[in-house]
Amino acid sequence: MRTEFDTDLETRLVRYAAIDTQSDETSATSPSTAIQFDLARVLVAELTEIGAEEVTLTDYGAVLATIPATVDGTGPVVGFCAHMDTAPAFHAEGVKPVVHRGYNGGDITFADAPGLKLSPENAPYLGEKVGDDIITASGTTLLGADDKAGIAIIMTMAARLLADRSIPHGKIRLAFTPDEEIGRGVDERLPKDLGADFAYTLDGSVPGDLEYESFSADGAVVTVKGVAAHPGWAKDKLVNALHLAAKIVQTLPHVTLTPEVTEGKQGFLHLYAMSGTAAEAELNFILRDFELDGLEAKGALLKQVCDTVAATDPRAEITCAIRPQYRNMRYWLETDMAPVDLARTAYRDQGLDPQSVAIRGGTDGSRLTEMGVPCPNIFTGMQEIHGPLEWISVQDMALATKVCLSLVGRAAQA
Repeated sequence: MRTEFDTDLETRLVRYAAIDTQSDETSATSPSTAIQFDLARVLVAELTEIGAEEVTLTDYGAVLATIPATVDGTGPVVGFCAHMDTAPAFHAEGVKPVVHRGYNGGDITFADAPGLKLSPENAPYLGEKVGDDIITASGTTLLGADDKAGIAIIMTMAARLLADRSIPHGKIRLAFTPDEEIGRGVDERLPKDLGADFAYTLDGSVPGDLEYESFSADGAVVTVKGVAAHPGWAKDKLVNALHLAAKIVQTLPHVTLTPEVTEGKQGFLHLYAMSGTAAEAELNFILRDFELDGLEAKGALLKQVCDTVAATDPRAEITCAIRPQYRNMRYWLETDMAPVDLARTAYRDQGLDPQSVAIRGGTDGSRLTEMGVPCPNIFTGMQEIHGPLEWISVQDMALATKVCLSLVGRAAQA
């Protein structure tokens, strides 16, 4: 069933998704790619046009804005956040969004990838969306609904509140961040600049999902330095870094500890990139677990494997550097569930039964919560993210918009 928000949501998502904003973890800048400013500037102009106040583009690449309160009082300042970047995991340049109106329940095909098919067989939730308007890419790129759908929902909520000052709500702060996909979305200055008592990320999936538990996450870089030599005269001289890197990969337990064999509350150790030469190689891992002791154990295992392989040839040098990325937001939110309970009430206002499941991933809310701004995660409807089958229902986005409007009304009564 079409809603009053559908046209605005569709227009916004199609416009935002066509802007390339892929982040790059190898970059030392903030944001990691200059192209993220292309969307940031669009959002600054749009926020200014719809009447938002204190519209700011920070030097670390975040867009901030205020929707002023329409009620007097000392109620909480509520924040809403979404990220501008798209994942480096798949092609994201030249996204061509396609709207499939009134989905008929059959196969969705792709103009630029004739062999690709999206159907209820490979995406069961799609079978529940008959009659909805479905947005996909054209088959060779991701769509970028993660998290441009979140941006579209927040902007549509903001436009409604700014156009109708009769809707009661307190002060609302908006934040659109760069680099979430590479774990650098929350600059240390953001919590203060946001100025919210608590906030919500719009970065979830199925309507009804309300997440306040995420992975704890570390990143690891393993560097293998061998001994270079001409292959024709390499006997007893060459130490091949690529061979040692392969030994590390093969020594790790693939049967029980990788993403493709884990689910639910199981953590993993994931090799996602490897590069180099016979002289030097680099392996990039992410470590994930819902509990800190499990995360620590995975780091210890990786270091142990590196030490074991290094011992096979003392001429090689193998280092393993592990850095924290984010922590399970449950550790903080479970001490004060007020933001979660408020969202649950807003969900029920829209006929939804809130379901809280642990995210097998993280959001900017994980870091914001750790840094003092409690920040659960609200659904957007995004599905099959980070790949060419990514899709979203416009009507799911509309439902999320209604939840946000209900939430700010409830907050004003708190």
